[in-house]
Amino acid sequence: MKQVLYFSASWCGPCKAFRPLMESMQNEIPVTFIDVDSSPQTAQQYNIKSVPTTIVVQNGVEIGRVVGAKPKEEIRALYNR
Repeated sequence: MKQVLYFSASWCGPCKAFRPLMESMQNEIPVTFIDVDSSPQTAQQYNIKSVPTTIVVQNGVEIGRVVGAKPKEEIRALYNR
């Protein structure tokens, strides 16, 4: 099963702007929202260096990643690889 992990932070301006787009995508694809300050071990596990970062995992294995706020089409294409 594929899943999207969306890493962000409450203090991050681009994250605040990008979050509504990611929330709107929850109707199409499974999105898990992860705050890097609340879940530092998870952020470290996925080697998050910058937020926002969006990762697609399948069966626990990373299959794609983008850093920064991206258009919905790019996130959808990443998920559909």
